[in-house]
Amino acid sequence: MDLIAKLAVLADAAKYDASCASSGSTKRDSRDGVGLGSTEGMGICHSYTPDGRCVSLLKILLTNHCQFDCLYCVNRVSSNVPRARFRPAEVVQLTLDFYRRNLIEGLFLSSGIIRSPDYTMEQLVEVARALREDHHFRGYIHLKTIPDAAPELLAAAGRHADRLSINLELPTPAGLAALAPEKDAVGIRRSMARLRLLIDDAKDAGRPAAPRAGAALRPRAATPPPFAPAGQSTQMIVGADGADDRTILATSHTLYASYGLKRVYYSAFSPIPDASRQLPPHAPPLQREHRLYQADWLMRFYGFAADEIVPGPSRPGGDAGLLRLDVDPKLAWALAHPERFPVDLNTAPRELLLRVPGLGVKAVDRLLASRRVRRLRADDLQRLRVPVKKVLPFVVTADHRPRAATRDAVPATGLGRVPVQASLFDAPAAA
Repeated sequence: MDLIAKLAVLADAAKYDASCASSGSTKRDSRDGVGLGSTEGMGICHSYTPDGRCVSLLKILLTNHCQFDCLYCVNRVSSNVPRARFRPAEVVQLTLDFYRRNLIEGLFLSSGIIRSPDYTMEQLVEVARALREDHHFRGYIHLKTIPDAAPELLAAAGRHADRLSINLELPTPAGLAALAPEKDAVGIRRSMARLRLLIDDAKDAGRPAAPRAGAALRPRAATPPPFAPAGQSTQMIVGADGADDRTILATSHTLYASYGLKRVYYSAFSPIPDASRQLPPHAPPLQREHRLYQADWLMRFYGFAADEIVPGPSRPGGDAGLLRLDVDPKLAWALAHPERFPVDLNTAPRELLLRVPGLGVKAVDRLLASRRVRRLRADDLQRLRVPVKKVLPFVVTADHRPRAATRDAVPATGLGRVPVQASLFDAPAAA
């Protein structure tokens, strides 16, 4: 199989990994002699940095051969799909060629398990090592690590990669045991803990020690090499087992608190050919995946606890254990807690302002800065680039006080049709 044929197979096989957020774009290239660049390279995805920049990554598998038989995975050993395998040198060549053509700014590399976890991890590390040491590649590298690999291989991966990730796969150990019995939930978390220690140690070593009182100044020590400076992340499949949203968010909260993860990614289960009867016959709505990302954001940046986002058995606002699909989690929480509203924009603390539907972190910071100068009025919201129609039913200003009936009408007036995931096999609509 030639290099381009391998690329077609292994780029397609990598699309199920959500740990690298993609963006859609119109197809365009410069074959007509106008402009520079293309959006049609196989295996190229677009990821967003924390400051909002969009960067292009080559996203591929080293191989889609795998000795494991995870029921939810299209690349499992019993799956009847075309197989291919890159040599490490071929991945290095592709990365450098794409980079020189200004098509990518980095590499996202994962792999099926071949021969053994250690052998597979050695191959992944060799790609990153060759790029960094042999070719002095300074672009972004994200490696999917193998949890059962030896600790020294994980340590070597962190010396060359910007980010490492280990897939948790499923929210609960019971779900993993049922659908991927060859994988070890305890071993996955143990590898996450090892990575956290290595990342924390590298950060501590890079901080200058505080001088002792009266001590003579010493020459500054050499800065130690960074270890996975972009941290570690993981991914969970949503809808393959019976875990509800409350369980998923509780697991995410534990991962953030225990292992210092930068991101938890959620991937809606996608039915695969010749699937096991243990798997659900239909995919969950993509809106559920979207709501989980919104809820994850509330935990990370808005001060929400995992157990207060999803309605419990005796709480109003939707099915117990599941996020509402018709409204976002923040609005759902506000509607379920009318006693907390309206909020006075001129006196409320930052923690309470962050719970107002429509107010993001930046908007709250602008409001706090503005109210030091003058009392806020309803007209000020538009000048501060706040979504007025969404915010006004929940806030009090110097010249505005909403009625409870106005808040109750928010879901009915602002949502429209609940999104429904389309099927690839639906008959096309008549022209």
